[in-house]
Amino acid sequence: MISAYFNGKFVDADDPVIPIDERGHQFGDGVYEVIRIYNGKPFMLEKHVERLYQSAYAIKLQIDPDRDALKDTMLELIQKSGLINLDLYVQVTRGIAPRNHLFPECPVSVSMTVKPFRTIQIGEKGAGVTLLPDDRWQNCYIKSLNLLPNILAKQSAYEKGFLEAILIRDGKVTEGTSSNVYIVKNSTIITAPLSKHILSGITRMAVKDITIETGIPFIEKQFTPDEMIQADEIFITSTTMEIMPIVRVEDHEINGGEVGTITRTLQERFKERIFHSIPV
Repeated sequence: MISAYFNGKFVDADDPVIPIDERGHQFGDGVYEVIRIYNGKPFMLEKHVERLYQSAYAIKLQIDPDRDALKDTMLELIQKSGLINLDLYVQVTRGIAPRNHLFPECPVSVSMTVKPFRTIQIGEKGAGVTLLPDDRWQNCYIKSLNLLPNILAKQSAYEKGFLEAILIRDGKVTEGTSSNVYIVKNSTIITAPLSKHILSGITRMAVKDITIETGIPFIEKQFTPDEMIQADEIFITSTTMEIMPIVRVEDHEINGGEVGTITRTLQERFKERIFHSIPV
């Protein structure tokens, strides 16, 4: 099965193709995207590609301006994989050159991998999260390859028996290690405003669109861990988790440990967007 792509060649994901001097390997010098494919169709593909180019621009990485060619390669890999429901990971680095901190004069490297996805069943019952300091750098709006702080926080959450770690910066909730975070209070959804400290999530965009369609109030403002614990409902979003209810924060139960009605509504409307009017 063809499950990967690297600089012009479709290969198996287990094939050795990345040179030692690849700057993604040496420095984490690159950006990435993960795109979910439902029934063979990429979900919100244009938004993902736009964010990939924005992240590249932010680190002065020159990607081929022909976005259609990049999308065609994605679609070809999806077709060659033989998979119907999958996650596509796209990674662009500054290229292959002898190790040197200065930018090299070489073509960028583009790699892609695919893997089947499975629906996270815990999304029906809700999950628990822990709270940790946000030790990441200042430019989290860039979807860069440098994820070590995220990995350490996610591992800490896992070791405590939680699905996710919610990060706190200057006394305010920013986001999860791989998710955007929302609270519901008095039937209003509240989430942190976009800034350099959080990623502009693609699923976040879908949630905001759904709230416009349904008339659910959606406010972008900062909130504290205490406000989070006292919320009526909590949920997190990401491409791979979709809309995940949170029913426990540390030792604090949210909504009696039950998934709230607004979160359920969002889940249902999100599924409708996937299966009835998939935007590409």
